Amino acid sequence: MDRFDRYWIGIVIGLVLPAAFGLTYIDVMNLWYPLKTLQFEAGGVLSKLLYVSVFPDLALLFVFYTTDTWRLSKGVLIGALPYILASLWVSM
Repeated sequence: MDRFDRYWIGIVIGLVLPAAFGLTYIDVMNLWYPLKTLQFEAGGVLSKLLYVSVFPDLALLFVFYTTDTWRLSKGVLIGALPYILASLWVSM
């Protein structure tokens, strides 16, 4: 596992995984109509969607910390940071 313990791999995973999970969540929960018509308030659907999309990164971060792949887990946290900051900004 040491050959995968790189910052850039973690950053890529941290940026791609929330987007993929968010799109899957939108499709499964059928949220396309509120997002297309922009019928959501600042603290409504969008902020909750961003919070939900960050959850897989945090679960993956826990797995990487327990397997002692520190650089990979730091990269995942750095990759998840834009989603966390966006969700906090939208909810204000």
